[in-house]
Amino acid sequence: MDKVNSSVVSEFVLLGLSSSQELQLFFFVFFSVLYVIIVLGNLLIIITVTSDNSLHSPMYFLLGNLSFVDICQASFATPKMIVDFLSEQKTISFNGCIAQIFFIHLFTGGEMVLLVSMAYDRYVAICKPLHYVVIMSQRTCTVLVIVSWAVGLVHTLSQLSFTVTLPFCGPNVVDSFFCDLPRVTKLACLDSYIIEILIVVNSGILSVSTFSLLVGSDIIILVTVWFKSSAAMAKAFSTLAAHITVVILFFGPCIFIYVWPFTTYPVDKLLAIFYTVFTPILNPIIYTLRNRDMKAAMRNIMTYYLRPKKISEIPLAVRSSLY
Repeated sequence: MDKVNSSVVSEFVLLGLSSSQELQLFFFVFFSVLYVIIVLGNLLIIITVTSDNSLHSPMYFLLGNLSFVDICQASFATPKMIVDFLSEQKTISFNGCIAQIFFIHLFTGGEMVLLVSMAYDRYVAICKPLHYVVIMSQRTCTVLVIVSWAVGLVHTLSQLSFTVTLPFCGPNVVDSFFCDLPRVTKLACLDSYIIEILIVVNSGILSVSTFSLLVGSDIIILVTVWFKSSAAMAKAFSTLAAHITVVILFFGPCIFIYVWPFTTYPVDKLLAIFYTVFTPILNPIIYTLRNRDMKAAMRNIMTYYLRPKKISEIPLAVRSSLY
């Protein structure tokens, strides 16, 4: 790393969300609660999908993987942000900063492709129901998940290739709660205009292409059910409305920050909160609480593990130790 980067900056200072002591205490409690909900909520989805045989289908397989990505996405910067609310020295090492850039683009890039995979699953289920089992086989689902991680990896490595070679020789204050690539690039000791254009093109191709695919699939589904019945139309619209909400909240901030002309705005920090904290907590709410099968499976699992065990249900070895 030392040979590649001629930086004399060994660490960066993160300004966080606010300098107000009262607000930082509030943010500490607020985001701590949110983070616990994100981890427990998405973990419950993963456990439910893997343990309930009735949920071993392509849709829930992809949903379980989405929950795993959401946990990762919420964990790359949120725990440090929470700790920094109670710390006077909000610093991060140079390598730690590069690691945050790596993981944010890995997880967001992977989630974009995973959301497209889930949209493809809905398209096949609604528009080609007779061929659904053949098209959405276990092999196809596995390939879709592998492709999502591969695209995320290629995306983040290409972004890092523009960043690690930049010299950082003076300013080291990042006006954000994590090492946001646009803001870090601005601190380089050279004219980074060409680098900024490359980053915009890289992020723009991925964001706009996946967003276009998602919108296109939703339009095709709506047009397909339009000719069936009003009941089917209403059901499809209800499902897609929730999906479109997640897409807008996730893609909107990403497109604004990374595809907009390369200028940083104070609102960027608020927008970054949406795809690092709010989207991971919205996904389990939207994709599970509106789903009867998921709610029933969750109730069964929670009932099984939380209700008192009868003596006959306790393993023999444990029963023997009780007497």
